Amino acid sequence: MATTLVIGNKNYSSWSLRPWLLLRHFGVAFDEVRLPLDTPEFHEKVWQWSPTGRVPALRDGGLAVWDSLAICEYANERWLDGRGWPADPARRALARCAAAEMHSGFGALRGQLPMNVRRVPRERHWDEAAQRDIDRVQALWRELRGAAAGQGDYLFGDFGIADAMFAPVCVRFRGYGVPMDATVQAYVDAIYALPAMREWVAAALAETERVGADEA
Repeated sequence: MATTLVIGNKNYSSWSLRPWLLLRHFGVAFDEVRLPLDTPEFHEKVWQWSPTGRVPALRDGGLAVWDSLAICEYANERWLDGRGWPADPARRALARCAAAEMHSGFGALRGQLPMNVRRVPRERHWDEAAQRDIDRVQALWRELRGAAAGQGDYLFGDFGIADAMFAPVCVRFRGYGVPMDATVQAYVDAIYALPAMREWVAAALAETERVGADEA
């Protein structure tokens, strides 16, 4: 049976971007089902794929995997031969910490700077709680990039699961005009330079749906 990844709008769905980017970057073949968020079609069809009624969801044969980080972990074992994490155990532990921190934290950043690929920067409108999240993300990136200096352009040198988890934050930083130093800017640029990321962005810009306060 085919492998299928069910996602939301590419313009908005940060959770969908994460496993999609990982799978596409590593050349894993999958069928894509896109369900536009907040539509009757979404609410009618998502339950066929996801027991939580949320995206992303992966179907691989008879197996359903319905969480973004769990999908990445499954892909790492199923298709990537462990390449999604650093080979060194200590660095692998740090990568998992970073991915888990993104997976469970940064609520103010998520809420006040929702992902919107087509957004262009305007005046700042986030509060100090979101700024603390921004500061923490950027400090973490600087720390990890410093430790990986000369080994590649991503958080642990080569692109991996930790980078996939933070890719939507790169979209947020660009779209909302978040100030970035040279290290952070170079990392965001490296994420955007990925062929898979360019493919996602092009598809997002071609979408016509608008959800909620699209231009907030």
